[in-house]
Amino acid sequence: MDAEWALKVMDRAPFITVSMTEENGLPYSIPLSLARTDEKTFYFHCAKEGKKLDILKKNPHVCLNAVSKCKPTVGPKDGSFTLEFQSAIAFGIAEEIEDDAEKINALRVICQRFLPQHMEAFDTSIARSLQRTAVVRIQLTEPPVGKRKQYDANGEEMKYGRMK
Repeated sequence: MDAEWALKVMDRAPFITVSMTEENGLPYSIPLSLARTDEKTFYFHCAKEGKKLDILKKNPHVCLNAVSKCKPTVGPKDGSFTLEFQSAIAFGIAEEIEDDAEKINALRVICQRFLPQHMEAFDTSIARSLQRTAVVRIQLTEPPVGKRKQYDANGEEMKYGRMK
C-alpha cells in the first residue's frame, strides 16, 4: 500500500514500535506514543536519561512499525485460521531536540493526538515538566509503505489497490 495509506495506519495505531540497534549490534525495540506533524516528521517524548537515548546518540537510524485493525479470524472461503490487519513500516533518523519552541510544539502535537480533551492543562504541564522531558524527532528517510489483509462482505480477499 502507498505512503498516504501507510501514514493513516500510523495515525490510527495506539502505539508505534521504534526499533534501533545497540552498539553491540543487538536489536532494541520499544512501543512508543508517536505523533507526526507532516509526512516525514514524527515525535516522541521520554525521560532525559535512558537506554533509548543512549542508543540513538550512537546510532540514530530507526525503523517504525505500526499495526492497526488487527483481528484474528477464520478465512471465509477455506476456514483457515488467519489474521486481518493493516500495517505500516518506515525508516528514519532520530535526533533529540534541544530547542524549547520545537519541543513545546512537538509535545502539543503528541497531547493533541492522545489527550485532546485535556488540552486546557497543557500549558501548566509544560511549565512543570519541560526541562526534565526529552523530545526526539524522527525524520523519515523514505516514504512509508503499508500492507494489509482484509476480506470483503463476500469473503474475497481485498488485494492491493482494492479499497471497497
